[in-house]
Amino acid sequence: MLQELSVVEQRYLAVRDVLDGAKVTDVAARYGIDRRTVHRWLVRYASEGLGALVDRSSRPDRCPRQIAPEIEARIVSLRTTHRGWGPRTILAKLRRELEVPPSRSSIYRCLVRHRLIHPKPRRRRRQDYKRWERSRPMELWQMDVMVSILLEDRTECKAITGIDDHSRFCVIAKVVHRATARPVCEALLEALSRYGAPDQILTDKQQGLHRQARSQADDRRLRPDPPAQRDPPPAHRALLAHDDRQDRAAAQNDPQGAVAGPAVREHRAGANRARRLGAALQRRPGAPGDRRRRSDQAL
Repeated sequence: MLQELSVVEQRYLAVRDVLDGAKVTDVAARYGIDRRTVHRWLVRYASEGLGALVDRSSRPDRCPRQIAPEIEARIVSLRTTHRGWGPRTILAKLRRELEVPPSRSSIYRCLVRHRLIHPKPRRRRRQDYKRWERSRPMELWQMDVMVSILLEDRTECKAITGIDDHSRFCVIAKVVHRATARPVCEALLEALSRYGAPDQILTDKQQGLHRQARSQADDRRLRPDPPAQRDPPPAHRALLAHDDRQDRAAAQNDPQGAVAGPAVREHRAGANRARRLGAALQRRPGAPGDRRRRSDQAL
């Protein structure tokens, strides 16, 4: 029956029940509201009558920090005259005219209120987020070390976790005293022996985990493949081709040049590295030779 009545009628019935002698707590429980709301209705009905029970706006009566009307008119005028000016530019202009200009956010709200700019969403919408996950299980595992766990004796422990990126299945859940490389790799090896090896593993400490897993894994299938042989950069290829041409030219003049070509090239490369290193040491301000010269000058 209460659902068929209007809001004003329900409030009026609640007020009449209290005026007839019912307890405020019982009336509030009957109508499913708070007892302070019933007291508020009683005060409004006693002061203004039945019309005071209608819904009222929650807007405050006064806002001391609201922009003055003349400043708001000036903001609207600047924006209307210069359509390309935003809140930051308008604030820079008002600082030259006013001693206490409004803030940039106040200018932004003023422009939005007058529909001079389109408001920007503060939070990203749910459809803007793109879920990042793999297409099938055992394609990627994500490993991480969770926050500290305090036991009853105030001992601090760490939780090593690992989940499958597609199915979100927990493959690793182990509590250790310290989340160093060895306990993490032991937890990983336990998961590998139980569920098999995934295609990829994502973790914060990739290099340390890679070295420890390679030294502790007994199964050759779990060891990473050796890095593929890469071709030298174009600049290096040009230098090698130049050295080969010089070696072939020397081999035509010397019968033993073809045999001594690689050795000569290695010797030339070592000499060039030594020459560059010596030049760098001479240019460095803290070189040993500079210290000796400064010590000689001091003597």
